[in-house]
Amino acid sequence: MAASIITKFSHFHYLKCGFISPLNINFVRGIKKHWDPKWRKERGEKVIKINLPDYDEMRKDAQLPANEIRLKMKEKGIAPPRGWSERPVVISSTGGIFEPYLPPEGDGKLSTLSLAGTKQKMEFLQKKGKSYMNMKKIRDFDENFDAHDFAVKAQDIYIDVHKYLAERNKDKLHELVTEKCFPEMTMLINEKTVRWKFIESLSIPRVVQIRCTDVISKENIFGQVTVRFHSKQTLAVYDRFGRLMQGSEVMPKDVLEYVVFENHLSNQYGAWRIHGKIIPDWLPPKEPIARTYFKPDMKEPPPPPGTPKSAEEKSEKSAELAPA
Repeated sequence: MAASIITKFSHFHYLKCGFISPLNINFVRGIKKHWDPKWRKERGEKVIKINLPDYDEMRKDAQLPANEIRLKMKEKGIAPPRGWSERPVVISSTGGIFEPYLPPEGDGKLSTLSLAGTKQKMEFLQKKGKSYMNMKKIRDFDENFDAHDFAVKAQDIYIDVHKYLAERNKDKLHELVTEKCFPEMTMLINEKTVRWKFIESLSIPRVVQIRCTDVISKENIFGQVTVRFHSKQTLAVYDRFGRLMQGSEVMPKDVLEYVVFENHLSNQYGAWRIHGKIIPDWLPPKEPIARTYFKPDMKEPPPPPGTPKSAEEKSEKSAELAPA
């Protein structure tokens, strides 16, 4: 090897200079080889080959129609992208009301002395047995739970929630309503002013249904309690221009509501919060909201040619057309 290199370089120097000098010969090792071949495999593994994107091709593909893009992806063996519809998961509350209470038709209007009122009372007593069994499950986590005391506590939560909603205090609302109920309450109050006032209770709030269920595992238990509220309130909603949209601050109304409260019983720091409201099918439709719109300045279109401009011209034209 060395002899062949010397012969090669000697021929080069002999042609250029006419003589050969061994001092002018430089032995150069191959660049691709390392001087220590011991860690050759490890040195090769620490280098990652990256396929850089072809930006010119990407720019051309962006202008292609969808069917041609699909054909190019099929040629390259690339699967089409999937449309993911992801939803947030909340573990501190459920996503709905399980076994919703069915309010009897005419509740709050029928007297208990009438035939229909007595029938409603009997149906309520029949459903009370299942609620009592679920109340025993709640007492496994909260020994001091009592339906009558809870109804009074629930009314205080109900009043505070509506007060904080009118004040737009979202921090306090998060403490008193669940993650399902919060967007439902605050969705339609943007750029609006709410005036709400609780006047009095027409009847004592009472618990009408208690239910418990487990989610994912049997140890993860949620409890839901439906409370009946019959009260007198005032509600007025104003738009962003200060015009009244619905209700009145002066005229109170009788309100009958069935509000569901939920608690994550398995959580040591769980609290009772408003989870939703039950709206029966027999409820009459709400009053339409008086909305404010901008009236455009529309000019009347000019009359077509040949139309009379006044009554005199119209009578003259009819007289001309009349037979002699």
